[in-house]
Amino acid sequence: MTTPSFPGRPAPLRVLHAARRPALVLVAHGSRDPAAAVELGRLHARLRGERPELDIRLGHLGLNEPLLPQVLDGLSGRAVLVPLLLSRGYHSRTDIPRTLSAAPHLAGECAPPLGPDPLLTGVLADRLAEAGWRGEPVVLAASGSRVPDAAEDVGVQAALLSARLGVDVRVGFVSAGGPSVAARVAELSAEGYGRVAVASYFTAPGDFARLAAAAGGALTSAPLGDHPLLARLVLERYRSGVPSALRPTG
Repeated sequence: MTTPSFPGRPAPLRVLHAARRPALVLVAHGSRDPAAAVELGRLHARLRGERPELDIRLGHLGLNEPLLPQVLDGLSGRAVLVPLLLSRGYHSRTDIPRTLSAAPHLAGECAPPLGPDPLLTGVLADRLAEAGWRGEPVVLAASGSRVPDAAEDVGVQAALLSARLGVDVRVGFVSAGGPSVAARVAELSAEGYGRVAVASYFTAPGDFARLAAAAGGALTSAPLGDHPLLARLVLERYRSGVPSALRPTG
């Protein structure tokens, strides 16, 4: 396979990995917001600190470098791609597998997206507590998708958070689909709730998080970001994509 070249950038070096240590490739959406890159960099560093024996890379689907194809081209052997995505949308079902299939030099697997999962419930609860949540009903603010499975996944996560907090949790979207986050906040306010909280169901800061914060809630939590439980979930998804005979111990 011919390694593509990029103007002003040396060709990537391919690194051989022991069969028992497949590379872990974090796959981020990409954002024009510099704060997103900073937060994902923290998560990347946390994972490398927790599992120094693993080769852990970060690639983006767009907007930021390194792009995922560049990252895959710099690897050899085995790799597990872990999407930093929260539901079964186009990227996790089509875009990422297609990019992996275009790297035939790799024996790769695509792990499921991060959500829904009980570990994310813990992250969301912690972020709400940090924002000053005091028992208000919650709107779970998600990005939205035209894929029905994605909306279903967000609904499952809302149910998990509701069970954890013991309050009404309703889903609102900031892009595709509906109802919107603002409509959900207004709906709960019309039902007599004096305060409504918004939980940011995004992996990192960016436009979606800003839209959620502007939706009229009394408080809005920070995105999931560099949280220990999120790092734990990433490693669980990684292990799910590694054949049992090759799984790292510990």
